[in-house]
Amino acid sequence: MFGNRIIVVGAGVGGLTAALTLASRGMDVTVLEKADHPGGKMREVAVGGTRLDAGPTVFTLPRIFEEIFADAGDDLHRHVTLKPAEILARHAWTDGSRLDLFADPERSADAIRAFAGRREAEGFRRFQAEARRTWRTLQDSFVRSAEPSVKGLVGSAGLRGLGDLWRIRPFDTLWKALGDYFHDPRLRQLFGRYATYCGSSPFLAPATLMLVAHVEQEGVWLVEGGMARLAEALARLAGRHGAVFRHGAEVRRIDAAGGRASGVTLATGERIEADAIVVNADSGALSGGLLGPAAVRAVPPAHAAQRSLSAVTWSLLAEAADFPLARHTVFFSDDYAAEFDDIFGRSRLPRSPTVYVCAQDRDAGTGAPPGRPERLFCLVNAPPTGDIHPFDPTEIEQCANSTFGILERCGLRLRTTPEHTVVTTPRDWERLFPATGGALYGPASHGWKASFSRPTARSRMPGLYLAGGSIHPGPGVPMVALSGRMAALAVLRDLGSRRSASTVRSPATAMPGGTSTR
Repeated sequence: MFGNRIIVVGAGVGGLTAALTLASRGMDVTVLEKADHPGGKMREVAVGGTRLDAGPTVFTLPRIFEEIFADAGDDLHRHVTLKPAEILARHAWTDGSRLDLFADPERSADAIRAFAGRREAEGFRRFQAEARRTWRTLQDSFVRSAEPSVKGLVGSAGLRGLGDLWRIRPFDTLWKALGDYFHDPRLRQLFGRYATYCGSSPFLAPATLMLVAHVEQEGVWLVEGGMARLAEALARLAGRHGAVFRHGAEVRRIDAAGGRASGVTLATGERIEADAIVVNADSGALSGGLLGPAAVRAVPPAHAAQRSLSAVTWSLLAEAADFPLARHTVFFSDDYAAEFDDIFGRSRLPRSPTVYVCAQDRDAGTGAPPGRPERLFCLVNAPPTGDIHPFDPTEIEQCANSTFGILERCGLRLRTTPEHTVVTTPRDWERLFPATGGALYGPASHGWKASFSRPTARSRMPGLYLAGGSIHPGPGVPMVALSGRMAALAVLRDLGSRRSASTVRSPATAMPGGTSTR
């Protein structure tokens, strides 16, 4: 049995979850974070004297965090206040049509009937049933599996389950499968957006991603005070269990001895020894050499062609008029196929983008906050080329004109000023998260094999463990937490602990709910 000195590199949600789980099991945990605050992509920016979420904005499946806090001897709801959203999202098109989806699926079906007719409402019910069946088929054999494989998935299904595996259509694209449920192109476009939860194109991602619809239908939650409060709560509780947080600590190198991870060296030259290391970073940072030569072979090479979506975002204080914004509103482009061809086919900003707007001062879409500008986070999908393309001011201005032009054509007018606007481009995301090109979700989920290509919690180097959106089971707030949970359990099982790892309940399942790229 090795000792219990654990280093967690990176205080994103995956690293925080790993740190809390390990510290609550008696491990001696030190968290090293380059930034001056926890959260990683769960970030806030200051705009005009106030702060707003500028990363993940959609929170699903709180039971994942309820379990994480409960296993640490605490209650999630003592630390954060959650409110269920009645409206999951509002959707708008440039022809003036609008559609809300609700937490109540029958209300959604009624809304779709009024929007596009009875046949489409029946298609929605069939689609929801298929999404639920897909989730149930994969939740144990894939999502909960610490080391998923095609062979393991087929083996766990058994003879009877093979039919279920075939029915989830792993070899069809999501876009093709949607044609079996929806004839209205707007609805096909709407439900195709679920691929973007994984940073992927609905024209290339497998039909299995329809299971995201089932998870969203289980509820979208609002975190009082913003998503960053969740990261702070994880860090605070980990600290109470003895985890030590060192902010402003940049890890320059993973050190190894005898082929095993043995510690880290900081940018200052300080060396810290450890019996195990959990790295909460994009796997490309390791394979690209950003954490030293010893860690390069710990993960498979990351190829730029396999990167997921990046984004251009605008964090605003603005006055909104002529459109009833909900907390989450999606304004669709006129040509969805062209949008993804621009991004993945031509590596350029989309000429006609779909725009996601998070109105962070609106709880139920009932109106703007009285007497003051409101906090808005606007996002469009972008190519993950921030490491090789400058995204100069002229290009970003052209993108802004296209983006806010779509909003105006859908009926929304925004009035703001440059001093009340913070823009983040793929170049900026690359600076924040190096070796990614600005990709926000690890590798894209393109093709049926893509989900099996993500590294798992145990790296190829003994003693080095992995967490984050580029690691199985994937991106999104609950999934990233689950990756940190898997990393912590692997450490406990490999090193031993004061309490047997068998006493730690297997993590509950989850699906993406993170930076929305609807």
